[in-house]
Amino acid sequence: MAAPDAPALEHIAAERDRIRSTYLSTDADRPVSSARGLHHVAIVCADVETTVRFYQGLLEFPLTEIVENRDYPGSNHFFFDIGNHNLIAFFDFPGLDVGPYAEVLGGLHHLAISVDPARWAALKDKLDDAGVDYLLESGSSIYLRDPDGTRVELISDPLGEMYGTVVL
Repeated sequence: MAAPDAPALEHIAAERDRIRSTYLSTDADRPVSSARGLHHVAIVCADVETTVRFYQGLLEFPLTEIVENRDYPGSNHFFFDIGNHNLIAFFDFPGLDVGPYAEVLGGLHHLAISVDPARWAALKDKLDDAGVDYLLESGSSIYLRDPDGTRVELISDPLGEMYGTVVL
């Protein structure tokens, strides 16, 4: 994919500024969200045990429950604790040809999970020891792919911050 040319980048920056000035409120003026937090995000996986070994065994997110998917008999719906009462959930769909992971409009680009800096360093070492490929970005983000290709970011910045910018 080719990067936009200079005039296109100027247009994109101007549009970003327009959206910011039209919709972004200051902290003092921002209304309280109607949401309580992220209950869970649900991702499709090919194999339950492989997914458990990756998220619980490698990334150290405890498996909290596994139940039958209420919408598809024979399918599992299972959950991992990612801190602060937030969960990642997975479905397997045995018998369906769901296809490989793809970044598409409306799809998942990546899942960014905040990890304490000391734990982040330990997980980085664990990934190195396991021979897992990843991209280190800005000294605080590790981008890797789960067994099904889903991009996961482990970020050592505090919740509400990204690369030194307060975003919440």
